[in-house]
Amino acid sequence: MINASGPLRGMRVVELGALGPAPFCGALLADLGADVVRVDRLVTADLGVETPSRFDFYNRNKRSVALDLKQPEGVAAVLSLVERADVLIEGFRPGVTEKLGVGPLDCRARNPRLVYGRMTGWGQSGPMAQVAGHDINYIALAGALHGFGPADGRPVVPVNLVGDLGGGAMYLAVGVLSAYIEAKTSGQGQVVDAAMVDGVSNLMSMVYGFMQTGMWEDARESNLSDGGAPYYGTYGTRDGKFVAVGAIEARFYAQLLAGMGLDPAEFPDRDDRAAWPRMRQRFAEVFATRTRDEWVQAMTGFDACFSPVLNLHEAPQHPQLRDRGSFIQFDEALHPAPAPRFERTPGNLRRPAPRVGQHTLEVLGEWGVAADRAEQLVRQGIARQD
Repeated sequence: MINASGPLRGMRVVELGALGPAPFCGALLADLGADVVRVDRLVTADLGVETPSRFDFYNRNKRSVALDLKQPEGVAAVLSLVERADVLIEGFRPGVTEKLGVGPLDCRARNPRLVYGRMTGWGQSGPMAQVAGHDINYIALAGALHGFGPADGRPVVPVNLVGDLGGGAMYLAVGVLSAYIEAKTSGQGQVVDAAMVDGVSNLMSMVYGFMQTGMWEDARESNLSDGGAPYYGTYGTRDGKFVAVGAIEARFYAQLLAGMGLDPAEFPDRDDRAAWPRMRQRFAEVFATRTRDEWVQAMTGFDACFSPVLNLHEAPQHPQLRDRGSFIQFDEALHPAPAPRFERTPGNLRRPAPRVGQHTLEVLGEWGVAADRAEQLVRQGIARQD
């Protein structure tokens, strides 16, 4: 086995192969040193997109065991892995793992200290628990999608960052790590029910709080941090690119005006919301007079919460991200680096995403399945070694 580093070194995680937030959570744990074993189907589902393993970043640092969970012997092999695991992660609709024989009761009968992490969109209960959905649906129902986009246009989809990753994978990671720590003391595992609608609702805490105090209007581009304030938003430049400003505080606002060459006396009180459209129009006119990079040059030296809007090719080359090592080359691919950073126990990249069944015999042997039994499972077509 390739040596891992990171604060989670020694943690063993079984991940039942799924899509989206569950594998991203597994990758976060693996980046930080956990031994994450992904249990894949013998034949992967046809999703219409074939991602070379080198670029399948959600499954980096993991190993793959391929098993037929429709066969009792395949289920038994998973339960053998569970006996040695600290955490199991699954991302199926409620009740699916129970039908397969690897639900929470099945697994904890074999390992009472197991933390069983469940990732869904709607949650394990409620009238929509069995309804299909994707990121866009979960953030729509939680009220988040309503806040993205122009005041006079339709809501804008924020990629899948808010539901799948922010409200899903991150909350699942916090949940299973919290339960893992607690199990170290109690000796008892528990189920972690991570639902994207719950996570996204929690992410919206500030907005819901401000709305109830009258500090937030329930309309797009009407508020301080949703693009409504002229000093917190994006502007087009002469070359068709964009810059972003976030000068909320008075001292940064003063620096922004100075960097733009504007006289504060020509503007009304910056907290006068009725004047925001006129202020925004003036800002737009000024920013349109130079290219994006000319504005970067002009704003250098002003502490104005100003940034260029970079595309995906430009961002990894920015001096700040290069200095931080925010992107690193690994296996002939450019990866976002493991995050966050640790002083003594840094995470690392040690293997690209595995082929399905690439590590079946290796993992089964390490995790307690006799070699002859593992080889028999392969011969019988219940397991696959690629």
